[in-house]
Amino acid sequence: MPKRIHTKDIAAKLYATLASAIENRVFPGAVAGIVSRSGNRTIVPAGHHTYNTSSTAVTEQSIFDVASITKSIPTATLALMAVESGKISLHTRLTEWVPEYEVTGGNSVTVRHLLTQTVDHGYSLASCKGMTPQDLLHLIFTRDYRLPAGERFCYTNTTSILLGMLVERVLGAPLDVLARDMLFAPLGMERTTFSPQTLPQNEILPTEHCDWRGRVVQAEVHDESAFVLRKIMVPGSAGLFSTAPDLLNFLEMLLNGGRWKNMRVFPAALLELMYHNQLERIGRWAGLGWELNQLRFMGLHCSAQTIGKTGFTGCVVLCDFEKGRALAFLSNHTFPKRRGSRDAINAVRRDIADIVFEG
Repeated sequence: MPKRIHTKDIAAKLYATLASAIENRVFPGAVAGIVSRSGNRTIVPAGHHTYNTSSTAVTEQSIFDVASITKSIPTATLALMAVESGKISLHTRLTEWVPEYEVTGGNSVTVRHLLTQTVDHGYSLASCKGMTPQDLLHLIFTRDYRLPAGERFCYTNTTSILLGMLVERVLGAPLDVLARDMLFAPLGMERTTFSPQTLPQNEILPTEHCDWRGRVVQAEVHDESAFVLRKIMVPGSAGLFSTAPDLLNFLEMLLNGGRWKNMRVFPAALLELMYHNQLERIGRWAGLGWELNQLRFMGLHCSAQTIGKTGFTGCVVLCDFEKGRALAFLSNHTFPKRRGSRDAINAVRRDIADIVFEG
């Protein structure tokens, strides 16, 4: 196991930040984990599964629905591994592998467009509650977009769902199997899965009282479109469950040039494409599969070589290649009910990032 020698001062600051957020009802429970390139770790849990202090206490090994972090870990990561294998390139067209994609102009959409979220679908999948999985896929395959691919940053679940489908067909297995065999098992991420029913149920935090489903959502994907599609496929947009220690394994691998315990897991040649801006031409910031230069959740002290991804449930991962540090922050901010503003959770994300990356 990596040594845990980050200073007590940092751990105390992290705990104080988490405790204050719990008191202000930003979330009932959270874990903040830090890892350095050398493997030094600090993991700080706080709070409980719910605001009832007699509910299960959060521990280092508590399991969270990480929501849209799924888009980067594992979906975009697997897509880049497929590129490195030579089976596809960044210029490969989506329709070569997903011919069902029949939108007008859809044959111009490439792997690069999917990895940078520059397919302007112009619609949200959040209103899918009355749809069957087949209805939802039909919408994804046929609803025209507004601008040509590559002309506008347009963050949607649709793009990552399509990327996941392409990855499955290129690499020849379901997305969850590919993620397990190519990433999670090699990295010792034993509590990371698309199938939370296989994990200890009492260690998984609830995400929301859901009126639509008529129950508390726990140990099932929170995202609506992923929930609908999960009946027939593993969507690449949301649905991963993980822990802070597991995500730190992944981030430590990135910090070490794609190697983990003397084993090559990810191609080093593609790491720079993650943190180099691919969208300068259109005045936006994105690496391949990751967000860049997002002060709203990255804080003030991350270097220019920092990649990150948030999850709607209240999570974030950040990896600063220049400073050799990474952060996994997991919470159930959407419990008991989601709120209209992201200001409170983003403020906590920034505060934690500033503690981790200052200096």
